Amino acid sequence: MTTQLQERKLDRAFNQLDLDGDGQIEHEDLMGLGARILVAFGESPTSTAGRRIIDRLDVVWDTLRSEVDADQDGQISLSEFRSGMTSAFIDGPKFDSAFRPGLDAVLELCDTDKDGLLSHQEFRALQQAFGTGPDHIDAAFERLDANGDGRLDLDELVAAVREYYTGDDPDAPGTWFFGPL
Repeated sequence: MTTQLQERKLDRAFNQLDLDGDGQIEHEDLMGLGARILVAFGESPTSTAGRRIIDRLDVVWDTLRSEVDADQDGQISLSEFRSGMTSAFIDGPKFDSAFRPGLDAVLELCDTDKDGLLSHQEFRALQQAFGTGPDHIDAAFERLDANGDGRLDLDELVAAVREYYTGDDPDAPGTWFFGPL
């Protein structure tokens, strides 16, 4: 059973994944997100890093289709997204196995100087690829950067994404991953 906060977060995530705004998440939406991320970081889809992003997003799509697409029509509606994400990833234990590899690939790409940290600028580029507005990006970064050093540890980011999708604490930093609700 989801809380109202979790439903609001799932709705926002759905809207950010539904790149063409047709009310369905499809494979093309995830590939479009991958393309946005690659463009934001100047990476070719045929490079090793680019291919890794595309491959991992394919795995995420396969997982979503398997766990969330209830009628197996290759499209995920908002109601399917809410229900499937809840049963498989909020109430169920599948978040890390399904999403960690894709998160690792995306965050590794975003860490352009390979220091194990994301700067505000690197975080901004990632969030812009997701369609997050500038004010929300700044609010998210401020919440996630708990020590105020202007950088985010990759493990902290993975924990924040997990919290965004699975948590129900309105004050948790991960709740703010895409900015205020």
